[in-house]
Amino acid sequence: MKMHNFSAGPAILPATVLEQAADAVRDFDGLGLSILEISHRSPSFTKVLAETESLVRELLDLNDDYGVIFISGGASAEFFLTAMNLLNEDERAGYLDTGTWSTKAIKEAKLFGGVEVLASSKDKNFNYIPKGYPIPQGLKYVHVTSNNTIYGTQIKDWPETDAPLVADMSSDIFSRRLPMEKFGIIYAGAQKNMGPAGVTMVIIRKDLLGTVKRALPSMLDYRVHIEKGSTFNTPPVYPIYVCMLTLRWVKAQGGLEAMEKINEAKAKLLYDEIERNPKFKCTIPDPIDRSLMNVTFVTTEEADTAPFMEAAKAAGVDALKGHRSVGGFRASIYNAMPIESVQVLVDVMKGF
Repeated sequence: MKMHNFSAGPAILPATVLEQAADAVRDFDGLGLSILEISHRSPSFTKVLAETESLVRELLDLNDDYGVIFISGGASAEFFLTAMNLLNEDERAGYLDTGTWSTKAIKEAKLFGGVEVLASSKDKNFNYIPKGYPIPQGLKYVHVTSNNTIYGTQIKDWPETDAPLVADMSSDIFSRRLPMEKFGIIYAGAQKNMGPAGVTMVIIRKDLLGTVKRALPSMLDYRVHIEKGSTFNTPPVYPIYVCMLTLRWVKAQGGLEAMEKINEAKAKLLYDEIERNPKFKCTIPDPIDRSLMNVTFVTTEEADTAPFMEAAKAAGVDALKGHRSVGGFRASIYNAMPIESVQVLVDVMKGF
């Protein structure tokens, strides 16, 4: 039976990427060696690193004002690294609190400077994106989480502020076009929309660096990683390689404009069925706040939850269970999820 992977992360990868990645484990670049055992300073991997960065720059239309690095630690490390590299103790940064990950980012940032929570949707279990909140002038940066995997919300309209945006885009990077001029830093763990777990991409406007008064350990200083081209220490070679393959795939689909249209079509197919079918209800009331990446819904009758899960499993639908904070179901329909798999889930819902 074909399995349809709706996992929130680590998540689905394009089938062609999996095939190429598997081949490289056996023999990479005709070397007679595995990608897992070559030096990170070898010419073959140097080419991989260069192409991966080049694809990031091309897809996001980045100029030389931005550095692009690939490091370890996941987005959770970036919660403190962004503040450590940008925020002095006597300065303030604004944070939008829209879920678990932004709450954790706020906690970490408070170790380094002033943190102002601009708005929060905690009052309704994070089932909406705050709007119309005031943003004071003079903030060092404004931090947002673009897409909330647990709760199924996504920012569609970026905050208007005189400060650069710092954005955790772990779960929707490369899924849509971005106004890059608004962003000072974008960071993303790869394991949802870009590649396998084990590498984090960070895009940094270089003129923001070098303004903090604190001493920074070399491994925690963005400037060091930019200067060393992501090879200050041994980088996660294989995850970076799979990211390169995935970004090649995104480019082949037509880039971010095409991916955005495909993702909108997939999400519409599923949300329309949730709205049409009296057996189900979306957990995000306002359609404008609904994520194109993580669709969260519940059965209208609790007694139907287990039977529907069994029906979905019987159809090959995997990893549909919602996060414990929300319950119900979560269909993660990242870039690599084909619309045919979404249709399988929709057909199960119709039959149910």
